[in-house]
Amino acid sequence: MENILNSDQEELLKRTRDVLGQLRDILADTTAPPEDRTALAESIRQLDELFLLVLAGEFNSGKSSFINALVGQPLLVEGVTPTTSQIYLLKYGDKAEQKPVEKGVWEQTAPVDILKEIVIVDTPGTNAILREHEALTAEFIPRSDLVLFITSADRPFTESERNFLTQIRDWGKKIILVVNKVDILASDAEKEQVIAFVTNSARNLVGDVQAVYAVSSKLAKEAKAGNPRVWPSSGFEPLEQYIYETLDDDGRFRLKLLNPLGVGHKLVRKQLDQVENDLAFLQEDRQLLDDIAGQMTYYSDDMQRNFKARLSELNSILFEMEKRGNEFFDDMIRIARIPDLVRAKNVERAFEEEVVGDTPQQLERRVSELIDWMVEQDLRQWTAVADHLAQRRDDQRNRIVGEGGPREGTLAYDRQRLIDSIGAATRRAIETYDKDREAEEMAESARTAVVNTGLAGVGVTLGVAIAVAAHVVWLDVTGVLAGVAAAALGFLILPARRRKAKQELSEKLADLRGKLVSSLTEQFDREMRRGTQRIEDTVAPFGRFVRAEYDKIDQQRNHLDELEAHVIGLQAQLKRDA
Repeated sequence: MENILNSDQEELLKRTRDVLGQLRDILADTTAPPEDRTALAESIRQLDELFLLVLAGEFNSGKSSFINALVGQPLLVEGVTPTTSQIYLLKYGDKAEQKPVEKGVWEQTAPVDILKEIVIVDTPGTNAILREHEALTAEFIPRSDLVLFITSADRPFTESERNFLTQIRDWGKKIILVVNKVDILASDAEKEQVIAFVTNSARNLVGDVQAVYAVSSKLAKEAKAGNPRVWPSSGFEPLEQYIYETLDDDGRFRLKLLNPLGVGHKLVRKQLDQVENDLAFLQEDRQLLDDIAGQMTYYSDDMQRNFKARLSELNSILFEMEKRGNEFFDDMIRIARIPDLVRAKNVERAFEEEVVGDTPQQLERRVSELIDWMVEQDLRQWTAVADHLAQRRDDQRNRIVGEGGPREGTLAYDRQRLIDSIGAATRRAIETYDKDREAEEMAESARTAVVNTGLAGVGVTLGVAIAVAAHVVWLDVTGVLAGVAAAALGFLILPARRRKAKQELSEKLADLRGKLVSSLTEQFDREMRRGTQRIEDTVAPFGRFVRAEYDKIDQQRNHLDELEAHVIGLQAQLKRDA
């Protein structure tokens, strides 16, 4: 075709090839089905081939008779029963002959001038078409440069014809409607009525129809066979004139380019719809990840708040001990109790019973409750994440997974496989979560933290560590009391000793409280980081997948938008030049 084009046409052809080539490359990287990619490749290939005029219609609409009338030769068999069970390609040749060229397709050659510029494709009847022939016919629709759709005047616009026209409409093809066999109609009024019905029905169904012609193939053949008197009644002259004028060099060029551009536009729109659908679905995935991240933040905030509340319970226990200690000193360190102060062992025993009491046991119980609470919350958070993922997995199945499931390599398949693996890992984490073991490990870490503060020796239990730490307080304070006994006769010394005892008690308990809180807070923060990290590590592959897919598909959308604008621009220019 390039050999007979002017410079403007060459530029249009070059731009068309470039745009369609880019679209072909994009579709290769998308989930576009193979048949769409094949249709585009065939349309691009058709740019280098002769003009393709496809005829379609029911078997009794007179397609074969119409073709014989158009070429002026009886090339195809005619009959009242289906005679075209194959697809025939009518091409120019030195002699008339038929030969198979591929499965279901035959080539018919003849020395007819019109076939020097175009290839006519005769398809099986839409109402008598085998599945394999239907597939072959469907393949020729996107390749066609122009479609002549033939319906019969005695049975115009049947259901099978409507269905087939819908396929043609979906590919954006140029359609000429031909009402054949008008010679059987009784009057011009009846003919006008049929034409109006076909025209309105076609435009309601497919929108733009290039033209509608009423013809009699029978009379046209008779006229070309030597009876020119019936030629005006055949209605063939305006149709042939339209075909020859439309399919002149410029017309063929425009339609030749508009055909693949129409296919390209359909596929761009189809892929853009798929891309928008994928982006919307991935946006929901991003929202899921944001929800999980937000939930982790709320979880951390709630844990911090509850942890502080539980620490305040530990503080309360020690403050109560300090309060009892102050009351003990007020009662014990005075003149009337000097005889009791002299008996140091009794004072120590009284201090232990009245002040220390069950403080170590209360502290250990509260710490154990704190540990159990942390373990329970950790498991609950795993369960919440698992529920989120399960819900998203169900949403996906309900939305885009058909009966056979998503195709391998598609977005739906990849994300389902990934989210299923993450969901399985989450379920395993929940099912194998040993609360007793987790609590024991956490308690051991807490005990080690207490030991490391110097409040107790290595090898003791958490309760013993806390008890030792608490008893250190009164051991130190009894040293103060011993000093009181040594200065029993110094009346001025008693108030000073009482103040010092209270100060010692306050300082020791503050030290104990500070070390306990510090060690438990450090352990709590460590466990929070560990639990959060485990969940984040589990969800991270899905997060990376969603981000990468969203970025990739968003780029595809931008490229497709640009290509659509180029395609529309080329189509508009070709139509403007018509």
